[in-house]
Amino acid sequence: MIVKAFEADRFCARPPAQLAAALIFGPDQGLVRERAETLVKSVVPDLSDPFRVAEFSEDAALADPAKLRDEAAAISMLGGRRVVRVRGAGNALAAQFERFLDSPVGDALIVVEAGDLAKGAGLRRVFEGAGNAAAIACYVDQARDIDAIARAALKAEGLSIEPAALAEAVSRLGADRGVTRRELEKLALYAAGETAVTVDHVRAVMGDGSELRVEEACDTAGEGAFPALDTALARLWEAGESPVRVLRAAMGHFHRLALVRSECDGGGAVESALKKLRPPVHFSRAASVRAQVSNWPVARIEEALDILYEAEALAKTTGVPAEAAAGRALLSVAALARAGRA
Repeated sequence: MIVKAFEADRFCARPPAQLAAALIFGPDQGLVRERAETLVKSVVPDLSDPFRVAEFSEDAALADPAKLRDEAAAISMLGGRRVVRVRGAGNALAAQFERFLDSPVGDALIVVEAGDLAKGAGLRRVFEGAGNAAAIACYVDQARDIDAIARAALKAEGLSIEPAALAEAVSRLGADRGVTRRELEKLALYAAGETAVTVDHVRAVMGDGSELRVEEACDTAGEGAFPALDTALARLWEAGESPVRVLRAAMGHFHRLALVRSECDGGGAVESALKKLRPPVHFSRAASVRAQVSNWPVARIEEALDILYEAEALAKTTGVPAEAAAGRALLSVAALARAGRA
């Protein structure tokens, strides 16, 4: 079935009992993650519950075609319905899901996260046509959506917002729901103790999302998430971001990973190592960074840094288009991340 945009949030919060699987996809990956987590929490309140939440990638599903059915049929030893999360899905999984939805096993809810899928794409078509599944598109928020999100987020913190300040905030947000949430969180913290958010508050603390978009590109490269990285790079180039700045940010990101991994290899705990980083890792990125630390040994981080250094040299001293050099380098880094999980 197709879930209409205006019904999507309500559907994810209270899905029908007979729902076997849901595909959440679209260009706004922050909104994809938000709706996926809402859907998971409708069944399992704790996203990190290892007995009731299983998570794997498209690569893992393709490497082991029985994995989807095995996880769906598994029973939690502590009771309760389980959730199976499939991250970074693409059309290569269409046939697997078509077979599964034709003859589902177990009672687990399957939550599938994907990038932007064209109308008629194989995976999207399977979920749209199945009576026991749902396809939920996540498109970039419009101004009226951001207006409502901002008001609600600030109200929850006991703050109102002046009309001019709201207009200013809305003009700076909207490329990604996750970025919007994080920027509003920063704004609420900055205005804490006041009764209303003003234009001065907005201008003092709220950027244009550039830094967060760069962080997203670094994290998706570190995760080996090709579709999400491709989307992140497209947003950066569309926004006019400097490819050299992106490469330098990626170098900084991997230097930080190397510091944490080195401490862990020496017997330190990952959490304490992460807490020593300055500036600190934002809580919304913590799970991704922890996973990257686990997947990236120091020797492979050095390989990634060599790729990034070479790309910067190409971008600055040759006729190679800078965006092409940066994009190729980050995709090569993402390939190293996937090789580490093989």
